[in-house]
Amino acid sequence: MADPLAELGPRLARRRAELKLSVREAAADADVPVATFSRVENGRMPDLGTFQKLVAWMGVSPDTFFEPSTAAVSTPAAIAEHLRADPALDPEAAARIASLVEEMYANLAARERRVAVHLRAAKTFNPLALQKLTSILDDMQRALEARSG
Repeated sequence: MADPLAELGPRLARRRAELKLSVREAAADADVPVATFSRVENGRMPDLGTFQKLVAWMGVSPDTFFEPSTAAVSTPAAIAEHLRADPALDPEAAARIASLVEEMYANLAARERRVAVHLRAAKTFNPLALQKLTSILDDMQRALEARSG
């Protein structure tokens, strides 16, 4: 799978050239450090906050840089796909976590959803998977609160 952010650096450079700005001027306009702007323009991956500032500065949607996953057809399958791709997990651990997520999802899927968990972006998670996992964790929190309340 190609890096979804591979086009971010070239687009930054094109936008900066269109506006006839130096890296320093563009970084100031985008409210990011000059060195960070330069690194991203040269192909480095930004953190989530910097990414948001840069796409806002370019006037494009963050979705521009991500393709929806077609490999997984269900929420648990999408999460399992990302768990398997995580280099910190061995295949057995990924399968065990995926199994737990699938079971929790089946038990909580019919309930109303609200986002109550903030997840830090991880290299192995795309925005769709993060949204789905956030929703599942939110359902788990509500279930735990209902049991204790």
